[in-house]
Amino acid sequence: MNAFSTSTIPTIDNLDISSLERGRVHRFWVTLGENGLGRPIVVPVLVAHGRREGPVVGVTAALHGNELNGIPTIHRLFQTLDPDEIKGSVVGVPVVNSPGYLLNQREFNDDSDLNRRFPGRAGGNTGQVYAHRFLHRIATRFEYLIDLHTASFGRVNSLYVRADMTNKVTATMARLVNPHIIVHNKGGDGTLRSAAEDHGIHAITIEIGDPQLFQQSLIRSSRMGILAVLDHLDVFDDDVEHTFEPAIECVSSFWIYADHGGILTVHPPLGKRIERGSQIATLTNLFGDVICSYTAPEDGVVIGKSTNPVAQTGARILHLGRVGQIDGTARHDEALKEES
Repeated sequence: MNAFSTSTIPTIDNLDISSLERGRVHRFWVTLGENGLGRPIVVPVLVAHGRREGPVVGVTAALHGNELNGIPTIHRLFQTLDPDEIKGSVVGVPVVNSPGYLLNQREFNDDSDLNRRFPGRAGGNTGQVYAHRFLHRIATRFEYLIDLHTASFGRVNSLYVRADMTNKVTATMARLVNPHIIVHNKGGDGTLRSAAEDHGIHAITIEIGDPQLFQQSLIRSSRMGILAVLDHLDVFDDDVEHTFEPAIECVSSFWIYADHGGILTVHPPLGKRIERGSQIATLTNLFGDVICSYTAPEDGVVIGKSTNPVAQTGARILHLGRVGQIDGTARHDEALKEES
């Protein structure tokens, strides 16, 4: 038998970290339901369970099934961790939305957005049950959560973090990741991050580039950022000297949408600071005539943008961040130690 065969990995119904042997990495399939054949629907879970007491940090990826950069980020993170040396536990879930992942699609297999289904419902529809079980069988074990995402189909993202920047703990976590951009965002209804915070779990979201591919530089940067957070939480002693470039911080962000249909070209690159009135996109018809030119409604920074030329009325054009400092946030990493 192949030494790396997944057939030897146990399948369980609930993650019980307290029962695990310390000083090793454990692998499980955790069951969250059954498919139409009556076979289990499972998600892969890794647990680096340290020899010494400490916090439980969860890192999740592919909650949207085609957002893949987080998968190798988790793999490489676990290749770095030595359970003999860490304090507490690091839990990695490389693929949360396994049905969507198998279909190469963002949505769950009932075509719903799984990241709008939390906290879910035990007696609900398929997406609600799946979300409820993931939350209660796995995620509620965490004290901290780092949820890894990418842009959706037809769009690209910078490396940016969404976090509640009025919370000293999550603000510090966000800055330690060392992204290009940080957006103050408390998490919308139905998201895993919002549900985690309702359970007292400090949670941030890292957006790692683009969908359905691996971008090595962004994967590397994200892994380094997560290690910096773990080092700060005293889970992992990171010997690497990190160089921090101050992120562009945004008080909020919004999408600009097309009010006509046609062939869309978006001009500014990711991360560019743009001024109100500067041209951001043009729309042409199928005969090559420019029918509309779009300008920035205000100053900001380009967080993400559309790369899909086929634009229907209402299509997304550009994700613009409003640059500014949120009052009351921690500007130094001592804040996390004070509250952890």
